[in-house]
Amino acid sequence: MKKLTVIIIALCFFSCETVEKKDIETTDKVDVKRDYKTYCNPIDIDYSYMSHYRAKNKVSYRSGADPALVNFKGKYYMFVTRSHGYWVSDDMSNWTFIRPQSWYFKGSNAPAAAVRDGKIIVYGDPSGRGPVIETDNPELGDWKTNFAVLNPPGGIQDPNLFVDDDGKVYLYEESSNKWPIRVVELDPDNYYVPKGKQKDLFNLEPEKHGWERFGQDHKSDLKPYLEGPWMMKHGDTYYLEYGAPGTQWNVYADGVRTSKSPFGPFEYAPYNPISYKPGGFLKGSGHGSTVKDNNGNYWHYATMAISVNYKFERRIGMYPAGFEDNGQMYVNTAYGDYPHYLPETEVERHKERFTGWMLLSYKKPVKTNSGLVTKDINVVDESDSGYMLGQIREFDIAKINDEEIRSYWVSEANNDSIYVEIDLEKKRNVKAIQINFQDFNSDIYGRPTDLKQQFVIEASSDGKHWEIIADYSKNIKDMPHAYIEFKEAVDARYIRYNHVYCTNNYLSISEFRVFGKGYEAQPEKPSNFKVLRQDDRRNADLTWDKVEGATGYVIYWGISKDKLNLSALMYDKPNYELRALTTDQSYYYQVEAFNENGVSEKSEILYTN
Repeated sequence: MKKLTVIIIALCFFSCETVEKKDIETTDKVDVKRDYKTYCNPIDIDYSYMSHYRAKNKVSYRSGADPALVNFKGKYYMFVTRSHGYWVSDDMSNWTFIRPQSWYFKGSNAPAAAVRDGKIIVYGDPSGRGPVIETDNPELGDWKTNFAVLNPPGGIQDPNLFVDDDGKVYLYEESSNKWPIRVVELDPDNYYVPKGKQKDLFNLEPEKHGWERFGQDHKSDLKPYLEGPWMMKHGDTYYLEYGAPGTQWNVYADGVRTSKSPFGPFEYAPYNPISYKPGGFLKGSGHGSTVKDNNGNYWHYATMAISVNYKFERRIGMYPAGFEDNGQMYVNTAYGDYPHYLPETEVERHKERFTGWMLLSYKKPVKTNSGLVTKDINVVDESDSGYMLGQIREFDIAKINDEEIRSYWVSEANNDSIYVEIDLEKKRNVKAIQINFQDFNSDIYGRPTDLKQQFVIEASSDGKHWEIIADYSKNIKDMPHAYIEFKEAVDARYIRYNHVYCTNNYLSISEFRVFGKGYEAQPEKPSNFKVLRQDDRRNADLTWDKVEGATGYVIYWGISKDKLNLSALMYDKPNYELRALTTDQSYYYQVEAFNENGVSEKSEILYTN
């Protein structure tokens, strides 16, 4: 009788409507290759656990930041701060971590990487003083050192190695709220030692450039940080990217200055910043790198902020990038944490890779059978200093679909009886999901080999009869931001996450996101759009009437009508205070509304001088 009861329970859990196994997204191998057309930020790689505070207070957290991307012999190599190795991919979708034969014991810090003469050269010594290392076999990772320690005054912070068309090599560096970006030429024929003295290039000017102001939404009076230089050359112009104003804020961004010489002088680009993402689920897009793919298109990889367990808890995002016909550089972050088409997916315009798959799960009714954990958090909290946002200390189930990565649900239990169920309220065409796991009171450090998340995703039209649409119950991959693109879209009203296992002590999820399309009308075009430049010309007030049925809005702005390349997304309420403008620059603006069924027409374009 007991055996029969177990069978009946199993049949209730895995419905008779289960689709055939060949149609289900599944994996039980580490090296299984995803055949996806899309990706969703943050990129889902096996981020390393940091161990800076293990000896002091055992604060454990994942992080990935300061990505340096190079295209070497048709493969992409991604070097990330203190990751104890690096990643390789041939499609920017499937990333494999490489544990090199030789590497930095403490992990590389804000590493620099470049390609020269059939080798990858790297500088990333955490001490700020060390040699350039190199290899012609990065997948093995037999990195060689020449023992020539680079030791400029003040050391080397946030380095960038740039190899020019003529083979000359330059080192750009700095991470400071005091010192400027600097450059020095290196001698590749003499162990990459400096040729001449370092040259100061430029510093921040927050009194002119609104986006360079420190703090959440640029509202702090603390001095901003200038960091993360990355040099690009397009045509005969040098584009020196740089990050500001601070990695822990929603407004962390990359700007660019241009010159006709690698030594400058560098001119501030009037269309700055280039990479800016102050709203949405995962915010920030600074200290990045730009790489050309195998199809000749550019991509910008950037640092995105979480800052819960520690202010330097971060993730990596990738965005389509490039250059306009007039040489203006752009990075498109609009809907930047919704699904986008991958490099190998053919699109009409590289600049516009948004799939149009909308978020279906935002603030929808959600329930779970797990009790709520009541333990306090173990974090490094520096919010009193003004260098970190305050903690969100409520862990209830409503945090799982509020589009805020800093909030999260924590389950009292961590076993295969736990489920989370979202009611989409109406039948929707579901195309993908993303499950973002969080590290609540984690006790993991470095890169253990047994990290994994196991679960089953089910769909239902009536909440009674369920079919399995993704079976990861035997998964052995580490997928902290599990993005699953379904081979065939599924019509459903209810989506359920059935937990099986995760390596952490607690099951904690910051966001359970469902993407696809509804079957009703997209919102109307926003009306009564107005823009008023404030007396402080770094700021402007954008207002419009609330649109019935809109989930949120996206504003666009730029320095010319046909290049509104900057954007900000907001949920629920209309109106926005834009605080990222340059005092002596005129701008154009536009706004659109969106909901689960699509995006509205854009408003008329407005201008302020």
